[in-house]
Amino acid sequence: MKQIIVPGEVVSQSQARMDNAYVENGKTYSKVMGLYDEEHKSVIPLEGPWKPRIDDAVIGIVSEEKNKVYEVDLGFFGRTLLIVGKFDRESYKVGDIIEATIKDIEDRKTIILTRARPLEGGTVLAVKPAKVARVIGKANTMVKQISEAAKTYIIVGMNGMIWMRGGNIALATEAIRKIEAEAHISGLTERIRLMLEQNKGS
Repeated sequence: MKQIIVPGEVVSQSQARMDNAYVENGKTYSKVMGLYDEEHKSVIPLEGPWKPRIDDAVIGIVSEEKNKVYEVDLGFFGRTLLIVGKFDRESYKVGDIIEATIKDIEDRKTIILTRARPLEGGTVLAVKPAKVARVIGKANTMVKQISEAAKTYIIVGMNGMIWMRGGNIALATEAIRKIEAEAHISGLTERIRLMLEQNKGS
């Protein structure tokens, strides 16, 4: 069960280490406005900027190229670089969409990417990074049901950029926007299922 919490609200009567929370006087408090997932003992923020982490899978758009060093737009305020080795076969051009993994974060301002691969065709949709966890769902259940109903191949980046190709992209987009708008309301998974069932034939 998930419940809405506000900053400073007690989420545990004991000292529990979790993201977006702090411990004081033997209790655990939320740092953010969000959802408390009692089953998994976690605080999911509903707003706020993306906080990149090493090994995050991200989607970006190549914005600049010079001597096999690529700048990539992740919708992040800092600089993002993909450095391709001289023996690597893959090369990119400005405007290419790629999926990659964060290898390192330097001085909290520069992200270094690795294991990049091109995403050809398709379209990119941006959502609030704080809503990514809800779009994915527990054990990928939410994104899987959208993909199956819309017959659309979907890759979700932790930076809030989502790549989609094939099938009913309009339906997949509608479902994702509904999740983004209603992430804080209980029963979301069932509402999305019903919406997809009612519209997948259109």
